[in-house]
Amino acid sequence: MNTLKKIYCRTFQTGLKIALPFLPYRTPKVVGSVTVLPEVIRRKNCSKVLIITDAGIRKLGLTVRLEKALDRDGIPYCIYDKTVANPTTVNVSEAIDLYKTEGCDCIIGFGGGSSMDCAKAVGACIAKPKQTLAKMKGILKVHKKLPLLMAVPTTAGTGSETTLAAVITDAQTRHKYAINDFPLIPRYAVLDPKVTLSLPPFITATTGMDALTHAVEAYIGNSTTYGTRKDALMAVKLIFENIDTVYEDGSNVEARRNMLRASFYAGCAFTKSYVGYVHAIAHSLGGEYNVPHGLANAVILPMVLKAYGETIHKKLARLAVAAGLADKDTPCDEAAERFISAIQDMKKRFGIGDYIPEIRETDVPKLAHYADKEANPLYPVPVLMNAAELETFYYMLMPEPADSAEDFEESNEPVVEEGVTKHDGTGN
Repeated sequence: MNTLKKIYCRTFQTGLKIALPFLPYRTPKVVGSVTVLPEVIRRKNCSKVLIITDAGIRKLGLTVRLEKALDRDGIPYCIYDKTVANPTTVNVSEAIDLYKTEGCDCIIGFGGGSSMDCAKAVGACIAKPKQTLAKMKGILKVHKKLPLLMAVPTTAGTGSETTLAAVITDAQTRHKYAINDFPLIPRYAVLDPKVTLSLPPFITATTGMDALTHAVEAYIGNSTTYGTRKDALMAVKLIFENIDTVYEDGSNVEARRNMLRASFYAGCAFTKSYVGYVHAIAHSLGGEYNVPHGLANAVILPMVLKAYGETIHKKLARLAVAAGLADKDTPCDEAAERFISAIQDMKKRFGIGDYIPEIRETDVPKLAHYADKEANPLYPVPVLMNAAELETFYYMLMPEPADSAEDFEESNEPVVEEGVTKHDGTGN
């Protein structure tokens, strides 16, 4: 990146960091069960609920407890369940039509990051009916109070229940963009482990590593605060203590609860301190090829950490201590290497590969341009890179050509278990 652009990026990021204490961040009120929501809805004088979810979650019956609780309290509701992974402008438009037709006045985002992002975007459009989603792209373009918005995460990874961002994919261009504003932070976050019990092992792993990516990118960036560092360290600790347990035993309620807490803490960290190039690259892949976001983050994370080099070793060493991989007396470089190696080992245990087979070489300049546009100047990354430098990561993510048909079969074993992507646990 040239010197003038570096100066511009760092000046922009410094200005945001100085403004942090004065910005209207808030933390959603946490409740522990979906059965509490009818009381919340009554107290807020709302009359009809739009539940935004996806077909996989409906099929698994995860919304049934909420539906029964609403029925018992006599609260009318309708359900939009067509949300796709990497929700599109079409999803948002359809859900808005249902909201208006049914006379709803509050929204529950129920699912992974995709459902919650769709719910946020719907709320933004209801609040600003004369403005298109595309015109809300970027920072602080909503600035109007949304209808009562509640978030029920069914995965422990996206942190979307805590954040001010909604990531939407344009249905025509496949360009994925973020809307960032404080009114998008849900009023209530429901951390109910019972709705995560049926999550398949692979999605449990990739969404858990999504939360890990949030915590790590928030911690190693240049816009941290005491609070975001504390939240990120707690998230990393909880993830390393619980992710293998929930992967091997999905019925472990306590471990599921701890992973939800980890995702929440990681969300609190990155909503103030932002993420970095891992997310920018992952978003471009999700928009272009519909690659599940948690999977993309998991594949990309260690290679970006290595590329940052010694610049982040001190911070990675502190993360290694939080993860139980090192102690305070471990040499910094050694502790940092242990942390990156632990992420690589985690990927192997969970069957997550090192490549994104969907990438086409002809798309790389466009994808790198999208990542550059998203990340610079907003993300306070430890090392600045331009689009040309980001292209390197896309080439690293492309599988090496196989020497034979047999080699091709061996080197391209599927990294996603059959059918698991039907459940919207991918995040954004």
